[in-house]
Amino acid sequence: MNNVVAEMLLTTPAPAAIWVTLWILTLPAMLLLASPRAMANPMQALRETFSWLRDRTEERRELALEAIAATQFAEEVRVAADRAALAADRWQERWELASDEVTEAWQAWLDADARLRTRRAGAAFGIPWSAQTPTEYAARERFLHKAVRTAADNGWLPAAAVADALAGRAGWDARLHPLEQELVVFRAAAGHLRDHYERAVATERAAAHDAELARRTRDSLRQESWLATTRAAELHRHLPAGLTEAQPAAEPTFAAAWR
Repeated sequence: MNNVVAEMLLTTPAPAAIWVTLWILTLPAMLLLASPRAMANPMQALRETFSWLRDRTEERRELALEAIAATQFAEEVRVAADRAALAADRWQERWELASDEVTEAWQAWLDADARLRTRRAGAAFGIPWSAQTPTEYAARERFLHKAVRTAADNGWLPAAAVADALAGRAGWDARLHPLEQELVVFRAAAGHLRDHYERAVATERAAAHDAELARRTRDSLRQESWLATTRAAELHRHLPAGLTEAQPAAEPTFAAAWR
């Protein structure tokens, strides 16, 4: 018989609700009958009973609100932690690219310096300073323009150097002997590539700093997400029935938070 009643209460909502209502209504009377002090002052006992029930209801409501807030906060922090992890990966990639650029810039500067030393050794034997005829001057001018353009195409000089050479400004002198012009080109290329290397180093340092900040932010949010998930799991049983079914609490494992 007991099993039949229990099965009816579990499978049929209406009788279960009626049974709970009757139990709540008879609870004050049961408490009065169970306490000799309550029988001596039933009104006081009833006031205390209803006060206790009111406090319990308020406590459950506050716990439910706290559980809802904790669940929402845990989800928000989890999303923020995921975004911070993606950002940290992007900053790490930028740092790695900047490091590769430093290595390439360093090697380019070394190569330019080697070319400059070689040309200096060749110029040590003496070079005529000025062009002797208009034809020779025109040939030297063509040589200079070609040398500067070739250096710019190879990345040894900036593109603006070509315009400067064509206009005869910024120190480009078509009257110089071709060997002297090569020396000027290689000297300018070495200086340009040295500046490029120094800028690459500064960029790499800034990228390393940003990557470190991104990693710290990611780790901090992961830790906060783990704590928030743990707190939400502790309060999960206090969630209203609809939210409990729709938003099951995640397992508050430290390893999962650090995946």
